[in-house]
Amino acid sequence: MNKLKFITAVLVCCLLGLTEVCYAQSEGSFSIARAKYRGGGDWYNDPSSLQNLILFTKNNAPVPLSNGYKDVSLGSAEIHSYPFVYLTGHGNITVNSSEAANLRSYLDNGGFLYVDDDYGLDEYIRPVMKQVFPDEEFVELPYDHPIYDQLFEFKQGVPKIHEHDDQAPKGYGLFRNGKLVVYYTYESNLGDGWADPEIHNDPAQVRLKALQMGANILVYALTQF
Repeated sequence: MNKLKFITAVLVCCLLGLTEVCYAQSEGSFSIARAKYRGGGDWYNDPSSLQNLILFTKNNAPVPLSNGYKDVSLGSAEIHSYPFVYLTGHGNITVNSSEAANLRSYLDNGGFLYVDDDYGLDEYIRPVMKQVFPDEEFVELPYDHPIYDQLFEFKQGVPKIHEHDDQAPKGYGLFRNGKLVVYYTYESNLGDGWADPEIHNDPAQVRLKALQMGANILVYALTQF
């Protein structure tokens, strides 16, 4: 995606106010959020990850992002103030009917959710998303999906950042009326690659791939409307 196209997309979104999600403006910039959830999973792990992704994206694209991010609960009305929500963790996540309905409303009104399995989340996030969208299924995105070619090209889909079970990384999506509203990475662990270098001691090239793919996701989420 070239810079002119990106800027045009952001401006159109903000000026037209097409959905509730153009709401995330603060002094002309988009603010993004990290999801807080119940169930005992460590939604709060690697606090430097999202901060580093924001700075990397701002340095590589003309994206009007706020410098920080906010932690928001899945059941809170506040979630509707952010066009992009990041959810991660290693373990259990539970939602009640009210939280599921709130997340469904958020996604159906233009919000975007990125879920990164930090190892152990898969068995919990799938039934949660079934609560949110009972009639929808995760589908693996083809390698030629636009999310893999926004700022940086990934011809083989989502990159492998951390080894867990010797499985290939997968990128899944949930669609509503033909629009991708949830992107879910499994056996990849992009978030660990975004963290400060000393946290996981990943090689610089591995971290770069993680940040590049993360920037692709952010740009895609903020320009699809």
